[in-house]
Amino acid sequence: MAPERKVALITGTNSNLGMNIAYRLIESELDDTRLTIIVTSRTLPRVREVVDNIKEYAGKLKRSGIVDFDYLLVDFTDMVSVLNAAYELNKRYTKLDYFFANSAQGVFDGIDWIGACKELCSNPVKGATDPHYKIQRVGVKTRDGMGLVFQCNVFGPFYLIKKIQPLLEAAKGRIVWVSSIMSDPKYLSFDDLQLLKSDASYEGSKREIDLLHMATYNYFKQRGITQYLIQPGIFTSFSYFKFLNFFTYYGMLFIFYLARYLGSPWVNISGYTAANAAVYAAKLANPNFEKQDLKYGSACYKDGSEYIKLQEVDGTGAEELLKYLSKLKLEWDEKLKDQITNSRQND
Repeated sequence: MAPERKVALITGTNSNLGMNIAYRLIESELDDTRLTIIVTSRTLPRVREVVDNIKEYAGKLKRSGIVDFDYLLVDFTDMVSVLNAAYELNKRYTKLDYFFANSAQGVFDGIDWIGACKELCSNPVKGATDPHYKIQRVGVKTRDGMGLVFQCNVFGPFYLIKKIQPLLEAAKGRIVWVSSIMSDPKYLSFDDLQLLKSDASYEGSKREIDLLHMATYNYFKQRGITQYLIQPGIFTSFSYFKFLNFFTYYGMLFIFYLARYLGSPWVNISGYTAANAAVYAAKLANPNFEKQDLKYGSACYKDGSEYIKLQEVDGTGAEELLKYLSKLKLEWDEKLKDQITNSRQND
């Protein structure tokens, strides 16, 4: 009898969190399960680097089951690329067991160091877990004319999921949306759903992910798909390294450890610990007992021991956001209908 095969797609696989989701997923599967991880990236060289890292990690586990890899070149800021990704997935696979929506695009432009010092000195815990000193550009659009952060983190993944929904239904699969500890309702205005006027577009996009989950998990449940919402806490992220030097990097780590010591459960620091909630939701959470209208957070104690901490989610505006996204999807279906025809003709 052939061993069971599971297929997982992780968006943002080349991030610290994405790679650690892959590591933990490999660990959590039964030893003889064949696991195929679909690595996503905008460029092929980055795909090769990520696959090499995950292969090396998997090799250390000495599993009897095969861990193999596929890749998907997709740019969520380009709707033609998203459509092509959906077409490739539907062509290559008959099912998809896990979809980790881990896009975390920001338009960061630096750090307000004076503001950072004030926040961190007055309240280290709040300064570490709800920072207001990250500078983000305002009004950045994609070539498709949409808000860049909105399209990459919210609409692009939403559109892809809708296009590959039959694969998830066939597997009775799981969708895991990666939100943030900083997805406070204050960061989102319903007059600016594409986040073009916001100076906190990253946080606003994560609030939209909260609402999108709240608006859709029952819909997917009726179709045999289980969807969860998670947040990874605070951890070292590759995206901010370019704004740090030797001294500020270790200063950041000091603040993180101080905030953890002072009682914050959310300062995980390690990407591996941060990935705990994502893989818990994918593998261990039981929808018959564990609510889907909550957010599952990666948390840890002062000594770094990890656990899952639940958070309530304010769903105000969820249906309004879904209505907007559904209307936008129909608009892009119309815009891309010739692309669908062309991609099939050129296959």
